[in-house]
Amino acid sequence: MPNTRFNPQEALVCAMVLTAASDQHMTDAEVNMMSRLVQELPVFSDFAPAGIASVTEICLRLLDEEDGIERACRLVYDALPTRLRETAYLLACEVAAADGEATQGELRFLQEFSQALELDRLVKAAIERAARARYQVI
Repeated sequence: MPNTRFNPQEALVCAMVLTAASDQHMTDAEVNMMSRLVQELPVFSDFAPAGIASVTEICLRLLDEEDGIERACRLVYDALPTRLRETAYLLACEVAAADGEATQGELRFLQEFSQALELDRLVKAAIERAARARYQVI
């Protein structure tokens, strides 16, 4: 896939797919979360939900390549204006939290992804804390 490029919305979807796939399988809760976020968030207002499938396919093919995760992270970074990099990380955290608890694979990916996005550590910590707070149960 030498000429793969994403637009910003596709890059945001890719961030979610990479998180969901980071532990070798996507759960129904993760897929449902991705779909819900695409349907509800203003950043996706003109993005067709059917686009999730094509972006997912591209991301999964990237992950099959040597250094695929690094390449995918670079494609996401390159496609996003600075102001949407925090959004990408937030969406990744939302997907990681979707099924109740982030796996070790997801946590490793989130660490690598935050570095690839060049996020400030305090911003990163605030996003992670907000995602945790949103999914607390009694």
